[in-house]
Amino acid sequence: MNKAAMATSKSHSFQLIEGMELQTTVTGLPNGNSVRAEFHLKNCTRTWILHWGCIYQGNNNWFVPSEHSTKQGALQTPFVKSGNDYVVILELRDPKVRAVEFVLKDGNRNRWLKQHTGNFRVEIPWNELHAHHRIPKNLIERRAYTIWDRKGRPPNSAREQQIDYENAIRELQADLARGISIDDLQANSSIPVEKAVISEPKQTMNLHQPSHRRKHDVQKWLQKYAEPVTKNGSVNSSALADLLKKSVGQENVVSQRSFHVKNYEIAVLQKNVKGDCLLYVATNMAGPTVLHWGVAKSSAGEWLTPPPDVLPEKSKIVHGACQTYFTDMSSREHSYQLIDINFKRSGFVGIQFVIWSGSYWVNNNGANFAVNLKSLNSTSGKLDVDGKFILKWLLDEIVEREKEAERSLMHRFNIATELTERCKDEGEGGCIGIMVWMKFMATRHLTWNKNYNVKPREISEALETFTNLMEKIYLQQPYKREIVRLTMALVGRGGQGDVGQRIRDEILVIQRNNHCKSGMMEEWHQKLHNNSSADDVIICEALLNYVRSDLRIDAYWKTLKANGITKERLASYDRPIVSEPRFGSDAKEGLIRDLTMYLKTLKAVHSGADLESAIDTFLSPSKGHNVFALNGLSPKLQDLLSSVKRLVREDNAAPLIEKLVDARIELHPALRAPRAKAKDLLFLDIALESCFKTTIEKRLISLNFNNPPEVVFVICVVLENLCLSTFNNEEVICCTKDWYRVSETYKAHDVEWALQTKAVLDRLQLVLADRCQHYFRLIQPSANYLGQMLRVDKHGIDVFTEEVIRAGPGAVLSTLLNRFDPCLRKIANLGCWQVISSADAYGFLVCVNELISVQSKVYSKPTVVIASKVTGEEEIPDGVVAVLTPSMIDVLSHVSIRARNSKICFATCFDQNVLRNLKVKEGREISIHINSTGLVISDGKNSDGHVRHIYISSVSWGVITKRKKFCSNYVISSKEFTSEMVGSKSCNIKFLRERVPSWIKIPTSVALPFGTFECALSDDSNMDVARKLSSLKVSLNRGDMSKLKAIQEAVLQMSAPTALRNELIHKLRSERMSYHGDESSWNRSWMAIKKVWASKWNERAYVSCKKTRVDHDAVCMAVLVQEVICGDYAFVIHTNNPVTGDPSEIYTEIVKGLGETLVGGYPGRAMSFITKKTNLKSPTVISYPSKRIGLYSKPSVIFRSDSNNEDLEGYAGAGLYDSVIMDEAEEVVVDYSREQLIVDKAFQVRLFSAIAEAGHVIETLYGCPQDIEGVVKGGVIYVVQARPQL
Repeated sequence: MNKAAMATSKSHSFQLIEGMELQTTVTGLPNGNSVRAEFHLKNCTRTWILHWGCIYQGNNNWFVPSEHSTKQGALQTPFVKSGNDYVVILELRDPKVRAVEFVLKDGNRNRWLKQHTGNFRVEIPWNELHAHHRIPKNLIERRAYTIWDRKGRPPNSAREQQIDYENAIRELQADLARGISIDDLQANSSIPVEKAVISEPKQTMNLHQPSHRRKHDVQKWLQKYAEPVTKNGSVNSSALADLLKKSVGQENVVSQRSFHVKNYEIAVLQKNVKGDCLLYVATNMAGPTVLHWGVAKSSAGEWLTPPPDVLPEKSKIVHGACQTYFTDMSSREHSYQLIDINFKRSGFVGIQFVIWSGSYWVNNNGANFAVNLKSLNSTSGKLDVDGKFILKWLLDEIVEREKEAERSLMHRFNIATELTERCKDEGEGGCIGIMVWMKFMATRHLTWNKNYNVKPREISEALETFTNLMEKIYLQQPYKREIVRLTMALVGRGGQGDVGQRIRDEILVIQRNNHCKSGMMEEWHQKLHNNSSADDVIICEALLNYVRSDLRIDAYWKTLKANGITKERLASYDRPIVSEPRFGSDAKEGLIRDLTMYLKTLKAVHSGADLESAIDTFLSPSKGHNVFALNGLSPKLQDLLSSVKRLVREDNAAPLIEKLVDARIELHPALRAPRAKAKDLLFLDIALESCFKTTIEKRLISLNFNNPPEVVFVICVVLENLCLSTFNNEEVICCTKDWYRVSETYKAHDVEWALQTKAVLDRLQLVLADRCQHYFRLIQPSANYLGQMLRVDKHGIDVFTEEVIRAGPGAVLSTLLNRFDPCLRKIANLGCWQVISSADAYGFLVCVNELISVQSKVYSKPTVVIASKVTGEEEIPDGVVAVLTPSMIDVLSHVSIRARNSKICFATCFDQNVLRNLKVKEGREISIHINSTGLVISDGKNSDGHVRHIYISSVSWGVITKRKKFCSNYVISSKEFTSEMVGSKSCNIKFLRERVPSWIKIPTSVALPFGTFECALSDDSNMDVARKLSSLKVSLNRGDMSKLKAIQEAVLQMSAPTALRNELIHKLRSERMSYHGDESSWNRSWMAIKKVWASKWNERAYVSCKKTRVDHDAVCMAVLVQEVICGDYAFVIHTNNPVTGDPSEIYTEIVKGLGETLVGGYPGRAMSFITKKTNLKSPTVISYPSKRIGLYSKPSVIFRSDSNNEDLEGYAGAGLYDSVIMDEAEEVVVDYSREQLIVDKAFQVRLFSAIAEAGHVIETLYGCPQDIEGVVKGGVIYVVQARPQL
C-alpha cells in the first residue's frame, strides 16, 4: 500500500494577484459518503465570491450539485471572514462528482479571476479520501481525545472538535503508512474513550467541553479498619485464649498471643501479679505434650537455659533447654492442656519454644514460637500516650542492634525483617517502631555503611525480603495499612536475581563506553560495588544535570545539595567520592543515553516511590500483563498510566493532576482487595500520590483564588486524592460529597453559596487538624523514645511527625483551604472575626494553648487571652476581660454564655495571619473595640474612655444556696415536682406540660429529688464510701484540687439501696417510659445516676462555685429522668438574640441527632438562624453546619442534673453538671451532602418557622426571654427543658 493511497485529504495552493493566495483542501468525511472542500483566501482585504460548479465523470460541463438540482449551471458562494482568512466550505454528497471547477469574482469591482490556462480546478479522489474507513472508529475517537488532551483540554467548539477528529484520522493514516498495523495501534492506544466522546463530530455535539466539575461515587472508596483489641489492649482473643482467661482470671493480664498451626491452637497469656511475671501456655493438642523452651535475657532473639528457680513442675533441663510436660485441664465442655511458669522478678525479655506432640515437633511454620515478655516497670512494656502505645521492647532492641545495622543496608534490612516478623502481632506499635526507624535511616540520621563491603545484589535481595513481609502484613492486617504505606514510601522496591547485580555490571559498561575509568567515576564505581544506596540515585541525577547543562559543574552540586548530599557526605562513604566529574564535550550524547538508562536501574532497586519505574513495572510486557490480569485491572488504567508518563515528560500540570487521580481511582479496587502482587500495586499508588503532591504544588503557583469555580475544582481533585490515601476515611468522603454539592450550586457573588461552602471548608479544616493530632499521638512517642536512644539531633526528633504530615496528602489541601478562606469570607461578608460576646476591653495580652489549662487561674491585672484551643466547656478565668481564639465555638456553648453574662469580649478569628500578628504583642497592653465589622484592636489604652477596666469576675459574689432536705421518697412523678424537692429544670417541665399547646410535646419525666444522694450515701452498704468521701473533702477544702477526681471515683463505687432501685423501676414502668427493668438496664441506670451525682465535683463546677462564693457543700443534686426522644434534630433557642442583644429576634442553633453535640462542646459549628418575632415565617440562615458527628440513641432514658444552684439570679449554673444517657449514644459521621435541612429550602423554612414559633410561645408563657432545648422527630417539636435566658 503506497503512501498516496492512504491519504485522507488533498491540498493545493494557487498564487493570485496582489499577493493573495488561495489554499484548497479536500477531505473525506467520516460518514464515508461525503467530501468536504475548503477554500481559504489569504492576504485578502475585501470580499470575493466563489463562482463554481461540479464536473461529473465523462462530462466537462458545469453542473449544480445534485442535492440542489440536476441541471447544468453554477452557484455563487461568498467568502466569509474567519480569523485572518476568508473561507468557503462546500460539502459534496454525490460520489459521481470528480472535480470542482471555479473562478473568483471581486464583489466590489465586478471583475473575475481565473487561471491563465482556464478555470481553477480541484480534483475529488473519492477512493483515496475515504481510505480511513479501514481504521476502526473507536481508534479514531481515542486519537482525537489524545490530540485534545495534548493541547491541555481547552474549551472546544463543534468546529474545533471536528478538526481534532480529522487530525486524528490524518495521524493514524500516517502511522499506517509507516507500516504500523491496526492491531499495534489498538494495543498502544493511550487514551480512554470517555462518555463525552461518542462518535463522529456533529454540529450540536460538545466533544471535550471541560467544566470545573468532577463527581465520582466516592462512597465506594470507604475504608474502615479498626485494630482488633480487647479491653487490655491485646489482639482479639481466640476461643482458647478466652477459655484460658476464664480459667486463670482476667485481672492483671498485660499481654496475650495466639498461634494457629494446622488444626492446633496455642494461647500464651502473661499476668503481672504483685511484681511477679506469670506466664500461662495452653494448647488444644491431645495426649502427652511437652513444651521445649528457653528464655531471653538481653535480646529477644536469645535462647538461654532457664534458671532452676523458675522451672515449673514436671520439668527437666536437656541440652540447653527446659522440657515441661503440659497438665491436662479437660472437662466435659472443654479440652485443653496448660503450663504455668512463674518468672518472678527475673527480668527476662522473652521466651522461645517448640512443642513435642506424641511423635513429632510442632513449630511456627519452620521457626520457633516467640513471645516477648512485658516489663514489670514500664506499664506492660508499653508507654501509654493518649490511648496509643509504643512497643518499648522493640525500640530497645533496635537501639541494641543499630551498631550491627549500620554496617550496611543489607544488615539493616535483614534486621528490620527479623524484628518486623517478631512484632507483627503486637498491634500497631510494632509497625510504627519499624517505620520510625526506617525514616531516621531515610533522612540520613543513621549511618548507612561502616567498614563492610556488600554487593548491590545482596542489598536488593534484603530489601526484597523486607518489602515482601510488608506486603504480607498489608494483606493480612488491614488496620496496619496506613503505617505499612508510610514505611514502604521510605524504602526501595528491591529485587531478586539480576536486579541488584545490574547496578554493578552497568556502571562498568558506562565507564567503558564513555572512556571515564578514572577520577570521580571510578570513585563512584567503587562505592557502587561495595555498598550501593539511595544516594546513588541522587548522584546519577546530578551527573545527568551536569552533562545536560553543557558540563557546568554548579548544576552537579546544586542537584546534590537540593537532595541533602554535601561534599562531606560524599567523602564519608567507605569508598569516598572526593573528585568532581570531568567529561569531554564529545562524550555528552553517550553519557546522557547511558546515565538515563542507569538511573532507571538504580531507581528500580532504591526508589519504591519513583513513578517511572513503578509504571514501567506495570506496562512491561513480561510483568505488567501478569499484574493486570491477576488483579482484574482495566485496560483504562494502562491508558491512563501511558498518559501520565507523557504528561510528566511534558510538565503539563493542569491535565496531569486529573490523570494522576484518575489512575489512582482505577487502581483503588485492586488495592483494597489485592489478589496478587500487592507490593507492585502499592508502590505504584505511592508513586502516583507522590507525583500528585509535586504537581499540585506547581499548580498552586498559577491558581487564581479570585476565581471560585477554578479553586473549587482543584479542591475537588485534591479531596479525591485524599480519600484514596486515607484509611478510616469516612469523614473525608462525607466532606468530598458535600464539596461536590457546593461545586454544583455555584453562583457568582452569592452569599448563601459562600456560607455553605465556608461550612464545608471549616469542617475540612477540623478534619485535617484531627488527623494531625492522630499522627502525633500515634507516631511521635516512638520517635521521641527511639530518637533519643539513637542520639538523633533534637530538631530531627521534634519535627519528625510534622515532616510525615507535610509529606502527606493533607498538607496541600490545608494550603488550599487557608488561601481560599478569605475569598469566601469576602463573598459572604463575614470579615475575619465572629463576635460571640460583644464588649469593649482593655488588658495585657497572654497566649495559651488551651483555655482549660488556665480556667482556675486568677489574673491580678486585666488580661486578654489568646487561646489556641477552646472547646466551649471551660470557665473563663478571673481577671480575663477578653478571649480570642481560632476555635469555632457555638454561640450557645457554655463558655459563650458565660462570656456574655460576665460582659467579657469573646470572639473567633478566622484569619491566622491576624492572630499571628497579635501573638507577637504578648505581654503588651491592647485595646479592643467592637464595631459593625468585628473587632478593632489597637496598642495601649483606648483614648475614647469607653473601654471597660473591670477585670475581676462580674458575677455577683456571695450568692449562697439553700440546703435542701430529703422528702422521704427516692423517686417522684412530674405531678409531685416542687421547688423544695427538685431543681428548676424539673419544675419548668411541669410548668410547660400543663400549659403549652398540644402541637408542642413535652417528654415523660420523673425525678430523684434533693437529698437522694445523701440518703443513699448514709445507707449501711455505703459506709466505707462515706468515710472515704469525708476524708477527701477535708483535703479538698484545704485547697488540694487533685482530690476532685478521687471524690468522683468514690461516688461511682456507691451501692444502691434496695428501696431506691424498686421505686425507680416502679415509677418508670408506671409512666410507660422505655425501660426494660432487667439487671443489665438497672446496672446502666444506676451508673448513670452516680455519674450525675459525681459531676457536682467536676473541676469546672467546683471552680465556678469558688469564684462566686457559692457554698459548694450546700449544692444539692436532684436528677431529672426523662424519656430520650430519638429525634432527627436537636435545637437550642434563645428568644433574645444573644449576639446582638436584639429582643425582637429569636436566635436558634440546630444539629443532627441528639443535642449533646450542641451543648457539649463537640467540634464544629451548628447550623444557626434568626427569626423576627414579627415575621416567624421568614427565618434567615446565618451559618451552615460544620459539626463532624451526630449522636444517636436507641429508645432509652436520660438522667439530667438538676441542682439547686443552676438558675440562681446572677449565677449561670446551667451546664456545669452532667446529664447521662442510660444507653451510650452512638457517634455517627454526619453526611450533609443530601441533608434535607440544607438542600430543601421549603422544608428548611417550615421547620425553622415551627421551632421559632415554639420559642415565641414559651417566652410568652413565662413573660421573659427563655433558653430552650428541644428535639425534632418526624416534624414534631419536643421541648425537653426551658430556663430563663441570662
